[in-house]
Amino acid sequence: TEEQKEHNRELASFRMRVENKIRELKIFKILSYVYRNFQKKYNMRFNIIAGLVNLRHGF
Repeated sequence: TEEQKEHNRELASFRMRVENKIRELKIFKILSYVYRNFQKKYNMRFNIIAGLVNLRHGF
């Protein structure tokens, strides 16, 4: 139906934005390799990098 098509378009648009953010996080190498340090530091670094990515896009 037309409602399902519209829902699929909205879902695809959202998924595309999420995949683009994951790609940007991979550019910083935070998701590209096994992190071999303390988990607390990983969480802090991930949050900082995610904040930079969001700041760049005005979120």
